[in-house]
Amino acid sequence: MAQRYVRVKTEKGQTYYGLLQLSRGVQVLDAPPWLQGQPTDLSLEPDTYQLLAPCAPSKVVAVGKNYANHAAEMGTPVPTEPLLFLKPPTAVIGTNTPILYPPQSQRVDYEGELALVIGQRCVDCTPKDAQGKIWGYTIANDVTARDLQKLDSQWARAKGFDTFCPLGPWIVRELSAAARLQTFLNDAAEPVQSASIDQMVFSPEFLVSYISQVMTLLPGDVILTGTPEGVGPMQVGTRVRVAIEGIGQLENTVTQRKSAN
Repeated sequence: MAQRYVRVKTEKGQTYYGLLQLSRGVQVLDAPPWLQGQPTDLSLEPDTYQLLAPCAPSKVVAVGKNYANHAAEMGTPVPTEPLLFLKPPTAVIGTNTPILYPPQSQRVDYEGELALVIGQRCVDCTPKDAQGKIWGYTIANDVTARDLQKLDSQWARAKGFDTFCPLGPWIVRELSAAARLQTFLNDAAEPVQSASIDQMVFSPEFLVSYISQVMTLLPGDVILTGTPEGVGPMQVGTRVRVAIEGIGQLENTVTQRKSAN
């Protein structure tokens, strides 16, 4: 099994990066692994920690309509260049953390995606060089308030609510180009989304190169590579699970976000 790099919070509130063992124990690292973190003498026993999002990005850069069938279901053509938007770091949560359904929205959708984790500072990279800047891969859910996305002329509000970027459960270094991405709701056996990640319009290397010509990518930053067709609404109480072959599965349950009023 591929090594699984995690970020955890202990019962005492300490946050560590580490390597997940087959026993579910964690070998703690002295720094984030993409910053040459090395194993320490500290190990955490199973059930003594909480899995957090596997990184704490300075920014999350997301790509819209990067699967042709999803562009079609949205009633739009495939973009001729990557369609970029940002999700704030405050939207990031880990697996098994609730997605909060905001009172401003009447429709909140799941969007299962492959996420790239950047390992080195990246500016004006070629696609060939960009491959070496991708440190690893994890799973994301680009949660979207669909009604607000249609209402607003841009997507910051619809995509930016707290908890609207579940990431995890861990990072792996290698991934097959033919790995299948699937999204499941509740206990359904059949996925609502299912596609091979090699069906992307723009490849991960191209996306990293393209984005790096706009903004500097820093170690630990995350790129969401787009969602395949089959997006749809979630309700309060819905449990959504995004699975990618070779990584694992990211699971979150929707709960009501209380109004500030």
